[in-house]
Amino acid sequence: MSLCLFITVCRASSPQEEEDSAMQNIVTEKRAEESHRQDSADLLIFILLLTLTILTIWLFKHRRFRFLHETGLAMIYGLIVGVILRYAVHVPRDVGTASMGCFVNISPATLLVNISGKFYEYTLKGEISANLVNDVQDNEMLRKVTFDPEVFFNILLPPIIFHAGYSLKRVQHFFRNMGSILAYAFVGTVISCFVIGLLMYGCVMLMKQFSQLGGDFFFTDCLFYGAIVSATDPVTVLAIFHELQVDADMYALLFGESVLNDAVAVVLSSSIVAYQPQGDNSHTFEVMALLKSFGMFLGVFSGSFSLGVATGVVTALISFFTKLRDFQLLETALFFLMSWSTFLLAEACGFTGVVAVLFCGITQAHYTFNNLSPESQDRTKQLFELLNFLAENFIFSYMGLTLFTFQNHIFNPMFIVGAFLAVFVGRAANIYPLSFLLNLGRRYKIRSNFQHMMMFAGLRGAMTFALSIRDTATFARQMMFSTNLLVVFFTVWVCGGGTTQMLSCQRIRYGMGLADGSERRSTKQESAWLFRIWYNFDHNYLKPILTHSGPPLTTTLPPCCGPVARLLTSPQAIEVDGDINLSYGDITVSTDAMGAHTNSGRSFSGTATSDDLDRELAYGDHELVMRGTRLVLPMDDSEPPFSDSIRNLRM
Repeated sequence: MSLCLFITVCRASSPQEEEDSAMQNIVTEKRAEESHRQDSADLLIFILLLTLTILTIWLFKHRRFRFLHETGLAMIYGLIVGVILRYAVHVPRDVGTASMGCFVNISPATLLVNISGKFYEYTLKGEISANLVNDVQDNEMLRKVTFDPEVFFNILLPPIIFHAGYSLKRVQHFFRNMGSILAYAFVGTVISCFVIGLLMYGCVMLMKQFSQLGGDFFFTDCLFYGAIVSATDPVTVLAIFHELQVDADMYALLFGESVLNDAVAVVLSSSIVAYQPQGDNSHTFEVMALLKSFGMFLGVFSGSFSLGVATGVVTALISFFTKLRDFQLLETALFFLMSWSTFLLAEACGFTGVVAVLFCGITQAHYTFNNLSPESQDRTKQLFELLNFLAENFIFSYMGLTLFTFQNHIFNPMFIVGAFLAVFVGRAANIYPLSFLLNLGRRYKIRSNFQHMMMFAGLRGAMTFALSIRDTATFARQMMFSTNLLVVFFTVWVCGGGTTQMLSCQRIRYGMGLADGSERRSTKQESAWLFRIWYNFDHNYLKPILTHSGPPLTTTLPPCCGPVARLLTSPQAIEVDGDINLSYGDITVSTDAMGAHTNSGRSFSGTATSDDLDRELAYGDHELVMRGTRLVLPMDDSEPPFSDSIRNLRM
C-alpha cells in the first residue's frame, strides 16, 4: 500500500513533465513523417531519371542515333536535375545554434547532449565552414540526394561486376586473347598508375611554385589518383561495337581489359593507401614499406580471388548434389544470394569484394550455370543483366547530379589540365609499348589501327567515380573527386560519342559478323600452352565433378578408380538399369554397373583433343541433351555446325 501511494504521489507531482513528454513525442513523429516523405521524393527523382533515360534510349535506338550512348544521356539528365535542385528548389531546415565550446582532438561520430537531465543523440554529418553556417538551413534537399558512398560499393557495384564476370566466358575469342588481356589488365594498369602518378606529382609541384595549392598533396596521393583513374569502363564503346559487329578480337581485348583492370585498380589503390613508413613523416620513401604494400597487393588479390572461386565452387556443389532444379524459384534465389554474399564476405574479411565477385561470376558461369535448370539459366542471365543496366545508369545519373549537389567541390584549373594530360599519356604508355611486346609473340598481330582504337576507347566510368567518392574527407581527395567527374564526362561524351567516327577514321571494318573458318581453326595455335594444360584438367576432372556436363569420370579416370568414379558421376548420367550409354563428340561411351567402360569410334585417351579446345576457346558453351545427362559441348547458338563429325552426334 505504501509503494502504491508513493507511485501515485510521484505521478501526480509531475503532470507538466508528462505533458512536455507527450508534446515531444508528437513533434518527433511529425518530423519522422516529414523525413519519410522527403526520402520518398528523393528516390522518386532517381526513378524518374531512369524512366526518362530508358524512353530516350528507345528513341535513339529506333532512330539509330549513335553519337550519344545511354550512359552519356543519363549524365546529362543528372546534370539538369542537379541544376534544378541546386538553384531552383529550396527546402528550409529546422536548425538551431548554440554558443557552446568543446575542446576535443577529433570530431565524434555520435554526440550525446544532456539538456535538463535528458540525453539526446546527434549524428555527425560533416564539417561546415564558418561562412556556410547560414546556408545549412537551405541545403536539406542537397544533403538528402547525396548518398552514403557505401551504397555504391555494397548495393550498386556488385551486380555490375558480377554481370561482367558472368558474361565474360561467352565473349567471342576471350580465351584466345587471354595472354594479351592479362598483360593489359595487370602490367598495363600498373604502368598507367605510376605514369599518371609521376606526372601529377610534377603538376602538384608546379602548383606549389605558383601558390595554386590550398592544402597538402603528397606523392602517395598522386599515386592513389593514378590507381583510381586507371580503371577503364568502355561501356559506351562496347555497346557500339556489339551493335556494329566490330572485329571480335578487338572487342574481346577491350572487354577483358576493362573487367580485369577494375579489380587491379581497386587492389592497387588499397595497397597505396596502406603504404605507411615508420617515423614522423608518413610520406617518405622506405623500402620496407614499399615491400609491405606490394605484399599486401598480392595477398589481397590472391585472397579475394580464392574467396570468389571458392564461393562459386560451393554454389556449384550445392546445385550438383541437390535437386534444387526441381524448384526453379528457390534455385534462382540461392544463386542470387550466394553471388551477392561473395562481395560482402570479402569486404567483411578484409579482402576486396570487387575481385571476389568478379571471379565468383566467372566460376558460376563456368560450373554452376551448367547445373541450373533451363528456366533458372534464363532467369539468372536476365536478372543480372537487368540489375547491371539499372545500376550502371543510376550511377551515371548520379554523377551528373553530384556535379551540383556535392558540397565540397574543389576545381583547380592547373590540376584539371594536368589530369587530362596525365590520363591520356598513361593510357598511351599502357597500350603502345605492351602491344609492341605482345606482337612479338602473337601470330595474329594487334594492328596499329586497333591500338589507336584501344587508346581512344579507354573511357573512365563507374569504378573511377565510386573509388573517388568513397573518401572525400581531405583537400586532396576532394580535388581528385571533382577532377574525376570532369574526366568521366569528357571521355563518355567525346570519346564514347566519337566511336563510330573513330572506326571510320581508322578504317576498321564492321558488320563482318564472326571470324571466318580459317581464323577459327587457328584458335588452338593462339592459345597459351599453360591454358591448354588447365583446359585438359578442367575438362576431364573438374567439370565432371562439379557439373552435370563434360565426359563422365568413368571414362576419364583409370579403370581401377571405377567405384569412386561412379560415386562422383552426375546422377543424371546414371540410368535406372545401371548402364550409361551416350555419345560425346564422335565417341560413344558405354559403361556397365561396375564402372568399366568401352569406347567405339575414335579412341579416347582421357584428355581433351585440340579440336575440343579450339571450339571451347572460340565459341563458349552450348548445351546438348543426351540420354540421362546434359553435356556442355563447345559450340554457340549463332554458329553454323562445325564439321561432319559433329553433325553425326547421336542424340
